[in-house]
Amino acid sequence: MYQLAEQYLKAFTNVKDKSIFSQSMVGLEKETLRVSREGGLAQTTHPVALGSALTHPYITTDYSEALLEIVTPPSQDIPTVLKFLSDTQNYIYSQLDNEILWSTSMPCVVAGETSIPLARYGSSNSGVMKTVYRRGLGHRYGRVMQVIAGVHFNFSFSEDFWPVFFNVNKENNERAQTELISEAYFSLLRNLQRYGWLIPYLFGASPAVCKSFLQGKETTLLPFNDTTYYEPFATSLRMGDIGYQNNKESEVGVVADYNSLESYTNSLQHAVETACPEYKDIGFEVDGKYQQLSSNILQIENEYYSTVRPKQITNKYEMPSEALKARGVQYVELRSLDVNAFHPLGINEEQLYFLETFMMFCLTHESPTIDDQERKEIDQNEMLTAHQGRDPELKLSRNGQDISIKEWGGEILDVMQGFASLLDDVHGADNYSRSLKKQKQAVDDPECTPSAKMLCEMREKGEGFYHFATRMSEQHHEAFLKDELSAEQSQFYRDLSRISLAQQKEMEDNDSLPFATFLQRYFAKSL
Repeated sequence: MYQLAEQYLKAFTNVKDKSIFSQSMVGLEKETLRVSREGGLAQTTHPVALGSALTHPYITTDYSEALLEIVTPPSQDIPTVLKFLSDTQNYIYSQLDNEILWSTSMPCVVAGETSIPLARYGSSNSGVMKTVYRRGLGHRYGRVMQVIAGVHFNFSFSEDFWPVFFNVNKENNERAQTELISEAYFSLLRNLQRYGWLIPYLFGASPAVCKSFLQGKETTLLPFNDTTYYEPFATSLRMGDIGYQNNKESEVGVVADYNSLESYTNSLQHAVETACPEYKDIGFEVDGKYQQLSSNILQIENEYYSTVRPKQITNKYEMPSEALKARGVQYVELRSLDVNAFHPLGINEEQLYFLETFMMFCLTHESPTIDDQERKEIDQNEMLTAHQGRDPELKLSRNGQDISIKEWGGEILDVMQGFASLLDDVHGADNYSRSLKKQKQAVDDPECTPSAKMLCEMREKGEGFYHFATRMSEQHHEAFLKDELSAEQSQFYRDLSRISLAQQKEMEDNDSLPFATFLQRYFAKSL
């Protein structure tokens, strides 16, 4: 079943210059809520000392003023990525006033939709567009859904890797390199979906949620205590059907086609250009205030929620699909990681070593196109793992046949061992094999997963979700207080903040188009 992956592994092992396997690029995007010490979402604006959320390269906001997003530059070295994330988070903490950063994916006490401040990006057309887009998301899916935090793992193979990869299958060598690389990345993306249930199983850390999150709605979740709902075998409620989704709704749903770059970009562009009667009812410009960017199925392509995305760096005002069509896939983004509640950074080295190995497996394993039946299996497996992943009786579906997580996961991790050993040899340490060993333990014993450990701690300490997350947030805060930045590091972030604020002002001063004209030209691709 895994012969192709083993064929690639054998070829990789025989490569003389194995440095090509140490040149892959890794980056992170980590979301985290600013929370007041009183227990709710921070109502303060994005701190000026953190710079402009519109133009800062590393510190921005997602849906809400309270939802920070920290972006690391890509690096070939995993410890370097985590050090940058740590330094940036440390600087952020030094600029907060009586606030902490929330330690989990699921939010704290939410006092209704109006308690969630919409992110603001200034008066430039680009800034207004970002705010209007978020206002539209709130109308379409509810604001509460938008303050769920996650960690995105960005990954690319080196340029020198691809000739070695394609040499295994020599019939590909007649075609353009950019086309071949994009095709290979889409093969990887399809397998990341097929086997993506492994991510919430191994790293899911949201088996419980504050009751305020559901805003009094009926639920099948069980009461853990007076303040908390949960599911006994859940791994990641964030990835389940209580999380933000737009691909499961039959009337206005979007299902991107990952069978090729062309089919993927066409499916998203179709959704951006196709009217939706339900969203038309929201209105467009009401009393002089824009409620959404359009009334189409998607306002913009980024609205499509998926566990994985093909990515290409966009030029100014360029749509993601246009960038992909013009220059192919540059890297992939895995979006299904919960914030690791047990680590101050929300993710640790061990997870990243595993994910790099997982990328190698998914690239080299056979990846046929996904038909409608398999799409249903993929969605069902993800949902079952999110809600019931630690249930020893649970069966997933593989090619129409039932299979347990222990059996299927064990097979995958066994094949991954060869790639982990290869990466260990290249890097001169056993980090990849040690990480894989720990994940094998979690596949064999669900009690070793973060979701199980979280519920165990809550029971042992008599805590609900809010009190557990508060305790962990305070612990993480204390850890950062003990690790001050150097004067040089602090100056680096102060300079970035100052430059970003100046860039935002320059954009605002130079904008001359009315917003309506800007928006029209953006969608007409004539800016």
